[in-house]
Amino acid sequence: MVFLLALIPALAWGSIGLVSGKLGGNAYQQTLGMTFGALVFGVGTLLIMHPVLDAKTWLLGIISGLFWALGQGQQFQSMKYMGVSMTMPISTGMQLIATTLAGALLFHEWHSGRDVLLGILALALLIIGATLTSRREQNDDFTSETGVAKGLRTLLISTAGYAGYTIIVNAGQLGALAVVMPQSLGMIIGALLMSIGHEPFAKATAKNVLTGLLWGTGNVFMLLSMANVGLAVSYSLSQMGIVISTFGSIYLLGEHKTRKEMIWVSCGSALVILGGVVLGIMKAK
Repeated sequence: MVFLLALIPALAWGSIGLVSGKLGGNAYQQTLGMTFGALVFGVGTLLIMHPVLDAKTWLLGIISGLFWALGQGQQFQSMKYMGVSMTMPISTGMQLIATTLAGALLFHEWHSGRDVLLGILALALLIIGATLTSRREQNDDFTSETGVAKGLRTLLISTAGYAGYTIIVNAGQLGALAVVMPQSLGMIIGALLMSIGHEPFAKATAKNVLTGLLWGTGNVFMLLSMANVGLAVSYSLSQMGIVISTFGSIYLLGEHKTRKEMIWVSCGSALVILGGVVLGIMKAK
């Protein structure tokens, strides 16, 4: 039963791209709607768990939330350029690469030869996986190729946002529960600033509150699964969301892939998941 609960974060987070694709709206409306849903989660955490919030937690939490809004907004934008099935495995791989390098270079988390070996192996798997996922068959569709190029550039910004979101929390040594409410405020502020001039308060924004609730649900069950099955297993299982987002977008959203591209995206997604599993093993000490 506990392993089924540990799969809920993957199900929730992996469904966000699919649900937002079905609900519609531009990237700014999707991000803003998602942050309102995340705020519900933040308020609930504050009222139920009563975490201690000091000035440092509020300040760094809000800044972290601003970075998250940048990361999520640009990820949604990338989905518009090159689809969910290509965006999500590449984005996940890039995020894991960024956080792994930050852990090694900024926080000195690689303490032994075992850590170095597993860290390098994970990075290699993630880089190869992300590269395979981004491969496309040669064609004369200039619009398609331009969309992929724009999507990859957008994901670089997204990765920087997500990396800042996690690095600030780690550097500030903030409590996982205490930071949730300040982060959700930063998310809304960031999403509002980015959505200026892009019809922020539309019907699609209200619909996308659901994606924020999915995100919050994933967070809750991630914390629960970490307590029950440990960091390594819960972290590794959370990577399975790539399967849902990648193949769900192909079969549910109708994103077209040739036979070769299906092979590449399948192999690439598997390598990204494997890289995440290796990182989970490395974190288990």
